Amino acid sequence: MKKRWLFFVAWVCTLLPLLAENYPYRSDVLWVTVPDHADWTYRTGEKARVEVQLYRYGIPQDGVTVSYELGGDLMPADAKGSVVLKDGRAVVDVGTMDTPGFRDCRLTACVGGKTYRHHVKVGFSPEDIRPYTQMPADFQAFWEKQKAEAAAFPLTYTKELAPEYCTDKVDCYLVKLRLNSRGQAVYGYLFYPKDACGGSCPVVLCPPGAGIKTIKDPLRHKYYAEQGCIRLEMEIHGLNPTMSDEEFQEISNAFNGRENGYLMNGLDNRDHYYMKRVYLACVRCIDLLTSLPEWDGRNVIVQGGSQGGALALVTAGLDARVTACVANHPALSDMAGYKAGRADGYPHFSRVKGMDTPEKVQTMAYYDVVNFARLVKADTFLTWGFNDDTCPPTTSYAVYNVLTCPKEALVTPINEHWTSDDTERGHLEWILKHLK
Repeated sequence: MKKRWLFFVAWVCTLLPLLAENYPYRSDVLWVTVPDHADWTYRTGEKARVEVQLYRYGIPQDGVTVSYELGGDLMPADAKGSVVLKDGRAVVDVGTMDTPGFRDCRLTACVGGKTYRHHVKVGFSPEDIRPYTQMPADFQAFWEKQKAEAAAFPLTYTKELAPEYCTDKVDCYLVKLRLNSRGQAVYGYLFYPKDACGGSCPVVLCPPGAGIKTIKDPLRHKYYAEQGCIRLEMEIHGLNPTMSDEEFQEISNAFNGRENGYLMNGLDNRDHYYMKRVYLACVRCIDLLTSLPEWDGRNVIVQGGSQGGALALVTAGLDARVTACVANHPALSDMAGYKAGRADGYPHFSRVKGMDTPEKVQTMAYYDVVNFARLVKADTFLTWGFNDDTCPPTTSYAVYNVLTCPKEALVTPINEHWTSDDTERGHLEWILKHLK
């Protein structure tokens, strides 16, 4: 893990040692933040210090005042102050934490009449973070019942060639998988190696990130099929991905506002929550993939990021056929964590008025990724960053720390809510090494 992290920053280090920020695209200003522990982590009770550097046009900014606020991960500031840069550098005392978690140093400076902001998070005994969310006593019984009811509907789907996404090495099909007698369905793009023969291919399910949107750039992971895998890029709302971006935006505007978003729809009741159908749809997608004659009969992989990372872990927890799971910064994790006075997982229900009710908190527990993670048996690989404010590191550690399966992590402290192309390709490399 450390070797991969060092490789990631090596090209930046040719300019300045131990940089903690990739060079911003077409920006005149570069922030560099260097915690005094190289891995950005401390034991609880240890004091953290961060050296702040600020450059304009590559020139250290001397005499500039940098204001800072300090607080817990996604929490309000509990301390404020300022430092003056000397030769472009200054040191901020970030303080410490008595309990495992993350502390965020939020920076502001005015350069050339414009305000620039940056932040850096450091962890305190993050390997000891445990979720606030507990597993309901009937959690497994509830989901076994839901799966049985969903499986009673025959596997029914259509499949048509999508020539716009076929290449000299890959064939692509648009599939529509029916979920129930009410006509609800999900769509996806199914990619095959052109030379796929019976019983030869691992299958990979890729659930989407959050939102109501088309499947962007379906070919972005074509290298899975090029390397011998069958891959299904799915959507979760039953919307044909061939619709235009404008049509998707209109639907999102109508049905996915801050106060009526699908992730809040039906949260008062575990049987009516919107995501129940989504979680079960992922299992049905595994039914589809394992019905294909080209499946090798052994390897079933789930892979995704953010909401997709959450759904990958959920599917691995629900379905014993999954043999490997890869997830980036999973959403929907320790969603009630705010009740412990710390960061909660995306979609951050604590920020929405009226969401903190006993009924909603109870339902969250049946859909929280940490509870599915407790059930995962498959080999699992997680990656996340410290500077992520969408799916904060507190919640990623809460998930990783409850996994009892064979597990590995790639921790990239610098990352906000993104992963590099190299990290994405590394997922496939990891998968290929863990085939059964």
